[in-house]
Amino acid sequence: IFVKEKAPDLLQSELSNPRWKPEVIAIIGVTDAYQPVERKLKITRRCLEVLRDFRNPFVIITKNFCVVRDIDILKDLAPIPACRVYLSITSLDADLCGVLEPRTSRPARRLQAVAELSKAGIPVGVMVAPLIPGLNDHEVPEILKRACEAGAQWAGSVLLRLPGSVKDLFLGWLDKNLPERKNKVLNRLRELRGGKLSDSQFGSRMKGRGEWAKTYAQMFRQNCEKYGLNKQQI
Repeated sequence: IFVKEKAPDLLQSELSNPRWKPEVIAIIGVTDAYQPVERKLKITRRCLEVLRDFRNPFVIITKNFCVVRDIDILKDLAPIPACRVYLSITSLDADLCGVLEPRTSRPARRLQAVAELSKAGIPVGVMVAPLIPGLNDHEVPEILKRACEAGAQWAGSVLLRLPGSVKDLFLGWLDKNLPERKNKVLNRLRELRGGKLSDSQFGSRMKGRGEWAKTYAQMFRQNCEKYGLNKQQI
């Protein structure tokens, strides 16, 4: 992996600029900010310290329990409120997570992180991401139920995206780990993506389109209502 060792210093410099206008910073993206190496390097923690000092709002999305290490920083900003944390829970099946998301915390630990963050008074939610049709879509109701029980206030989902080289990586992963489900997963994806495996169109790339997309959206909304999620506006 590539390590941005100067990230905290660069962030400090940017926020110190008189022209900087406070806006929500998303600590998410291509790489999880709480990969195992973060326990040693503490780059994410030092960035959070900078954000705390400037009272600049941010949101974290992670698949790792390590986020609870920084509860002391998050608690300083929660009352404002200037921070929010989402745990990404793809599946409740620990074995599936082990092959789908190696080097991440198992589902029970992610739910434990939700509980500890909630207990500390930190606004917390869950993301069912990626939602993989034919693989983990049937787990959505139970994930939302368990998230609610742990103290989550919000929930969202993102349909699996396969841009660029990610498509070949995912196809290879299916061949290696779940060949018996490959056709079901890919056929359902094509139904959601207008016959393709990938869709870069803004507005549909995160949710899909067509009847299956409507079905997933309705199922997600109904279960969020059932378990009292998303009552407060994000």
